[in-house]
Amino acid sequence: MPVDAVVVVNHASHELLARHLAATVTGTDLLVVVVDNSPRPRDTAAAAGLCASRGWLHVPVPNEGFGAGVDAGLREAAAHGAQAVLVLNPDLAVTPDAALGLLATARERDALVAPRVDRPDGRPWFTTGTLDERAGTTRAVGDRARVDWLSGACLAATTSTWSRLGGFDPRYFLYWEDVDLGRRATRAGVPLVVREDVTAVHDVGGTQSTAGSRRKSDTYYRENCRGRLVFAAHHLDARLRARWVLGAPGYAWAVVLRGGRRQLLRGPRPVLAAIGGTLAGAWYARRSRPVWPPAGSAPLVPAVGAADAA
Repeated sequence: MPVDAVVVVNHASHELLARHLAATVTGTDLLVVVVDNSPRPRDTAAAAGLCASRGWLHVPVPNEGFGAGVDAGLREAAAHGAQAVLVLNPDLAVTPDAALGLLATARERDALVAPRVDRPDGRPWFTTGTLDERAGTTRAVGDRARVDWLSGACLAATTSTWSRLGGFDPRYFLYWEDVDLGRRATRAGVPLVVREDVTAVHDVGGTQSTAGSRRKSDTYYRENCRGRLVFAAHHLDARLRARWVLGAPGYAWAVVLRGGRRQLLRGPRPVLAAIGGTLAGAWYARRSRPVWPPAGSAPLVPAVGAADAA
């Protein structure tokens, strides 16, 4: 029997799963797939125990990044007959009705579908994703008449659409993979839809901030800087790639400042992480790279109905 599914990538976030994911799926028939790339055995064990108690699928995988984790979850969901999948961050609060509504729209419009995402105080965190290609910067709260990308924090599509696009590109470890997906979807003719009448709430700092401060994780600084230049290598011509590389130091400093200036009084790690990500991205962007998925690669997930026929 066809089902819809929720896929969550868990990285030592089992407490957030118990708080948010459990509320999202309560009273629904949604298949829940928790892809677990936690770094420590005790975190994996905690997530496995939570999944067992809730009847969720627990899929442990190496930590190869967010996109690779989502793709593993999409394959698992499809193997269990899922025909539409909502990808959800552990730190997102989404009501059951909102989750079901996003999945329904994905099926009806054969589109990538996201909600509006607010902060707990009601301020917008994501309304529509836009990309300034000349400056090499993105906005998550911008012109609602234009949609270049959708936040991967809460994103629904049918399994056939996920497969058509090849899922997320695993060459991004974290950040910019949703901008890449939006560019590939637009080129493939897949609509990008924001359900402005559906709202999720972002538990700000749930996964990437340091408790008690604005400081982000080193991974946040490094991968934001690297991911931007990975995108450039995949989608821009040589002139624009060079422009993005030349602008990378200014972008890196802006990323560091998202964690506040006071963090720098405690040491140079944020700056070093941003520099490391910038250098890795610049090396990657020294030449054009093919877009995802590779030519001739197998589909990410089976065609709709294939899992039921197996």
